[in-house]
Amino acid sequence: MHSHYFSCSLLRPIRIAMMAAVLASLAPLVAASSALAAPPPTRKVAAQANHPLADPSIAAALQQVSSSRIQATIAKLVSFGTRQTISAQDADSIAAGRGIGAAREWIRAEFERYAKDCDGCLEVKTDSFLQPAADRIPAPIQLTNVYAVLKGADPANADRVVLVTGHYDSRNSDTLDAKGGAPGANDDASGTAVSLECARVLSQLSLKYKFPATIIFLTVAGEEQGLNGSGHFAKFMREQQEAAGWKLEAVLNNDIVGGDKSPGQDAAVVRVFSEGLPAAADEKQIARIRGLGGESDSPSRELARYVAETGRNYNTGLKPVLTFRLDRYLRGGDHYSFNKEGFAAVRFTELQENYTRQHQNVRSENGIAYGDTPDHVDYNYVARVARLNAATLASLASAPAPPANVKLLAKDLENVSTLTWDASPGALATSYEVVWRTTSSPDWEHSNSAGSKTTITLPISKDNVIFAVRSVGKDGHKSLPVVPAPER
Repeated sequence: MHSHYFSCSLLRPIRIAMMAAVLASLAPLVAASSALAAPPPTRKVAAQANHPLADPSIAAALQQVSSSRIQATIAKLVSFGTRQTISAQDADSIAAGRGIGAAREWIRAEFERYAKDCDGCLEVKTDSFLQPAADRIPAPIQLTNVYAVLKGADPANADRVVLVTGHYDSRNSDTLDAKGGAPGANDDASGTAVSLECARVLSQLSLKYKFPATIIFLTVAGEEQGLNGSGHFAKFMREQQEAAGWKLEAVLNNDIVGGDKSPGQDAAVVRVFSEGLPAAADEKQIARIRGLGGESDSPSRELARYVAETGRNYNTGLKPVLTFRLDRYLRGGDHYSFNKEGFAAVRFTELQENYTRQHQNVRSENGIAYGDTPDHVDYNYVARVARLNAATLASLASAPAPPANVKLLAKDLENVSTLTWDASPGALATSYEVVWRTTSSPDWEHSNSAGSKTTITLPISKDNVIFAVRSVGKDGHKSLPVVPAPER
């Protein structure tokens, strides 16, 4: 009998039951949509124990990161009134303590103070250059990056470099306002403070703990005008790689890591942005990446995963959130300068930015306080970001070099996978580890030790997973993973 023969009174219970079932099935989707629409609740940062794989020396050093020192650093940078890239840097302005020149000299003095405290372990340098006129630079101007180098203690690994950076310039509502106030407490005195605090803590650690590889603590100018300082330094590192054999393995860029205290902020997490398709890849390389399904396995993305693993191993009080895009939507930062030169680089940024703070003149309108001032910065949060950066730098600088010439044999169609690689250069590796994950997984799921061998066959189909190989040192420190190229 056809349904239209039923009376409405008979159909009503059936319709109600069907509607209830549909609503029940939609409930999880509605809840998920509401969760996305609503700002995330602020979570209390839970105490976390160090993982058994954590190096005790590094773990102890992380406890020396000081939120009060970070607060003093940010206050000092704000005290220069403006650090706008084209603001004053003449001798009188420097003496008066106003403008980007005064900020530059103070940062250099801080690095030199850390160098003195560690018996000269840091080499303090500047990278000055004449920046031509551009969209946000009306006339040629001298720009200066300030940095400190903690030279690797192992001659066979000292040419390997890991780098942390933040930009010390600031701006207000007008990108070209060279005289008005631009405190830049969060953007980006916070990132500058992270680089400085990492330099202070890790240089002290180096008095008793020797890093095989080199660490560079960098602060750059010109970010707000077009990534000028980082662009110049990235090209410098590329030149050093070609001329002197330097190997820049990782760049950690910290920009807007002040943990703005507005509603909706989550002080327990930090976003880690990483590019997918490498900016420096040519068309042939991109075609091969697509053919292999490697769109989520750029060197920068492997670095982001390394940061996430470091966050699990060390008690930093902060969870890295892997954010799989170059930067925030349609925006950019200094790590992109290094990406364009072919280097692995990621960006750290607080979970939720407050746009009434960023790039604003300090003022009050309609009950809203505008401007990037220190009272909105969470200094404990910045300290947690600094610990995560320091742990990542120390882990990478302690690890052996990544294995070379990693291959996945693809001559035969088979449901096993054979990987081969050359020994890690530098003689620090004592074993190798293969990691893999399903193609849809954001992070590594499984691992298998290959011992000291440089080949392994696993009963896993290469069709279903992404593989990588990393070197392991005698103390358990692991290199960045290297995704294999096909070998036919």
